[in-house]
Amino acid sequence: MSLMNASRSEATKQFSTSMWWILAIVLFVYVAFTASALGFVFSASATGALPTRGAPISPDGLPATIYSAATSVGYVFPLLIGTLMVTSEFRHKTLTPTFLATPRRGLVLGGKVLVGVLLGVLYALIGIVASVGPGAAFLAGFGFDTGFGSSDTWALIGRMVISFVLWVLVGIGVGALVRNQVGAIVGVLVFTQFLEPIGRLAASFVDGLGNVTRFLPGAAGDALVGSSVFGAATASSTSTDPLAWWAGGLVLLGYAVVFLVLGHLLSWRRDVS
Repeated sequence: MSLMNASRSEATKQFSTSMWWILAIVLFVYVAFTASALGFVFSASATGALPTRGAPISPDGLPATIYSAATSVGYVFPLLIGTLMVTSEFRHKTLTPTFLATPRRGLVLGGKVLVGVLLGVLYALIGIVASVGPGAAFLAGFGFDTGFGSSDTWALIGRMVISFVLWVLVGIGVGALVRNQVGAIVGVLVFTQFLEPIGRLAASFVDGLGNVTRFLPGAAGDALVGSSVFGAATASSTSTDPLAWWAGGLVLLGYAVVFLVLGHLLSWRRDVS
C-alpha cells in the first residue's frame, strides 16, 4: 500500500466518525465566545468606557490580540484531535486490521500525518472564522480599525493556520507515544490548561524563568502567531522577550518531530492486541 492509499484510508476513518465535527463545534463556540468577550472588554477599555488598572491595549494592537484568540485559547482542540487520531485506534482495536493490511507501519503513521495536516487546516479555518468574525464586529462597533487592510493582519492569520497544523502533528506524536487514550487526554489537558500556564505566569515574577518558559509548546505557539491574550496580559510584568515568530515555529515543529520519532521508535513498532 502506498502513502496515498494509507492517507485515503486514514481520511475515511476520521471523517466517518463524529469526533472530528463534535470537537469542531466546541472549538467554534468556545473561540467565538472568548473572542466576543475580549472584543467587548478590550474595545470598551480602549475607549475609556470600562475602567482599567493599567494602560489599555493600543488600538493598533487590538485586532491581532483579539483575532489570535483562536490559537491562544483554542490550540488545545487540534492537539486533542491529533491525539485522538492515534489513541482511538488503540482503544477500539482498529489498529490490528490496519497493520495487517499495511505491514509497513511507517506508512500508516505517515498517512495520519498527512490527514492531520488537512484537519489542522480545517480546524484553523473554523477557529479563525470564530475569532475574526465577532472580534471584527466589536472593533467596528466601537469605531476601531479591523486591520483587514494591513498585510500584518493577514500574515498573522496565515501563521495561525500553520500553528493549528503543527498542534495536530504534536497531538499525533503524543498519541503514538502514549497509547492509553485516557492517560494521553488527561496529560494533554493537565499540561496545557494548568502546568504550562502556571509556569508562564510564574515567569512574570521570577527573574530568568522566562528564558526557559518561552520554549514551552504553548509559548512557542504564541510566538509563532505573533500575538496572544496571555502575552498581552503578562507583557508588562516580564522582562523576557518572546521568541521571534520563525523561532517559535521551529520550536513547535521540533516538539512535533520529537514526539513523532519517539512514538514511532518506542511505541508504534510494538505489538498490538
